[in-house]
Amino acid sequence: MRRGINRKTQGDHASCVVQVAAGLILSEGRYLIARRKAEAYLGGLWEFPGGKREAGESLEGCLRRELREEIGVGITEPALFRVVRHDYPEKTVELHFFFCAIKDGQARALDCDEIRWVTPGELSNFDFPQADRPVVKALMQDRS
Repeated sequence: MRRGINRKTQGDHASCVVQVAAGLILSEGRYLIARRKAEAYLGGLWEFPGGKREAGESLEGCLRRELREEIGVGITEPALFRVVRHDYPEKTVELHFFFCAIKDGQARALDCDEIRWVTPGELSNFDFPQADRPVVKALMQDRS
């Protein structure tokens, strides 16, 4: 699989870049996706679970914390897949997508509205935020 940085720039939000770690959790040919809470920013859209990095936190540590809080699982060592930087009107996000697997726990919707396990081909049936779309496209192309 390719690794790289996809930069989308539409404005100057460089001073307020939000760094996010997201997990590409694959099990039995299916990826785990989560639907954002309706009241959250980009509410109702689907995403790969994860969240914002806190001050002093590594991206891998952020991913571990967010997956425990959001879906109740511990994960294996994350492996960086791709970094995507995207400007929304309100802010710029830099998403770090990591492959990982569930090490302990049972995935459940704790801090999201719903979770689903979907095949790469099914990803196109779900509405993802703009920033996630390059990764969705790459996962769909890499399916065997």
